[in-house]
Amino acid sequence: MHSWYRRITMWMLAGSLLLAGNATLAKAGEPQEKIRQTVNDVLTVLSNKALQPQERRTQIRQTVLQRFGFEEMAKRSLARHWQTLNPQQRQEFVELFTDLLERSYINRIEGYSGGPDSVRYIKEDLREDTASVQTEIRRQRDLSVQVEYRLLRAEGDWKVYDIVIEGVSLVNNYRTQFNTIMAKDSYAGLVKQMRLKLEQEKATAPQQG
Repeated sequence: MHSWYRRITMWMLAGSLLLAGNATLAKAGEPQEKIRQTVNDVLTVLSNKALQPQERRTQIRQTVLQRFGFEEMAKRSLARHWQTLNPQQRQEFVELFTDLLERSYINRIEGYSGGPDSVRYIKEDLREDTASVQTEIRRQRDLSVQVEYRLLRAEGDWKVYDIVIEGVSLVNNYRTQFNTIMAKDSYAGLVKQMRLKLEQEKATAPQQG
């Protein structure tokens, strides 16, 4: 599990900072502007040197938790296995999946030093209740990463349900790996591995000063 997880969490560094916005009717440019706003919000937190590590992580976590569609992402990642879970297991999996992605994501972005100008918004595709926003994140040494955010509108709120990094879907990658683990082991085995990774993420988090 470690190799695929390392790759995914590095993607989270490149494809960070997502947002959804309230709307009755989807408007052209709305998903893109919402993503842009959250990019700026998270970069503002990262650049605030007065914040203690734990306070910084809390503010980033609040932004991410508010705007990621973690339940939808978890369901799509588990795919057909989701139907085999009882309500308690579904709640357990969503909570674990959410905590794991949040911690992994925050651990990887805390050292990011880029500003708003390092993110270029290339294209928005809006289709009723779904949207995609294509961006390019410019890194050091003239390197760039293509990041696409996929959003779903539900109850007047846009939620990001997938991130595509250089043409590879985060959800599809998780689905493949989860299927492999479930085929060889069980749901309990998958949860055990996820909890182990979560403990590793907690161990690498900065301590409150």
